Amino acid sequence: MTAQLIDGNQLSKQLRTEVTARAQALKVKGVTPGLAVVLVGDNPASQVYVRNKVKACEDSGLHSVLEKYEATLTEADLLARVEALNNDPSIHGILVQLPLPAHIDAQKVIEAISPAKDVDGFHIASAGALMTGMPGFWPCTPYGCMKMLDSIAYDLRGKHAVVIGRSNIVGKPMALMLLQKNATVTICHSATPDLKAMTLQADVIVAAVGKRNVLTADMVKPGAVVLDVGMNRNAEGKLCGDVDFEGVKQVASHITPVPGGVGPMTITMLLVNTLEAAERASK
Repeated sequence: MTAQLIDGNQLSKQLRTEVTARAQALKVKGVTPGLAVVLVGDNPASQVYVRNKVKACEDSGLHSVLEKYEATLTEADLLARVEALNNDPSIHGILVQLPLPAHIDAQKVIEAISPAKDVDGFHIASAGALMTGMPGFWPCTPYGCMKMLDSIAYDLRGKHAVVIGRSNIVGKPMALMLLQKNATVTICHSATPDLKAMTLQADVIVAAVGKRNVLTADMVKPGAVVLDVGMNRNAEGKLCGDVDFEGVKQVASHITPVPGGVGPMTITMLLVNTLEAAERASK
């Protein structure tokens, strides 16, 4: 068996075509969906991510504002900027790029964003909405993973899903989304005594710890679906995920590549959330 690839680039293109059409429908009503991206400091990776997000907005017919600040910006000034964006009717989504400089409390900044504009899905109100099954914004990376499962018409009901990682950005929300679809969910992490024993039971595995080869072929049940959220560099400096791709693809039924898998979907779901925020605001 060689696994079928779940192509994040291709799926992103399809979803972005839908975003463009829905954005156009809003423009007819006089509303242009707007995303404000705030970057503090000069972290090289953050600069790349921000540039990609802004370009994706523009390519899909969304209005994008990029605000760049020196790393010396005070927490009070950043909070004031977020408040101003909360009150700006042309802005429907606010994204403060993480990580922030050490002197700024990232959680305080996230909580300052209006839940109605929290398109990253990191606000405690968004987390609560996901927990209780209420309408809100889902974090973009696990939301993208769910869309990838939808794309292969995978029915999660009664399936055993194992999530490796327990971050607030991916692991925990991923588990809740899988639970909403009636999967039986196990969350594994650095204190799990026998990771292999858990993953061998899984019909679906989501690897999201940021560690190379955390999942190898001998840890995967034949026919399982494997989603690789990791973003690492191998010894040659080449981009790779958390999964031993070459080995696992011989065992799994479906697998996401790195690059070209979950990554493109993360930015696409940011566009979807921004569009959704604009649609809600225009009702």
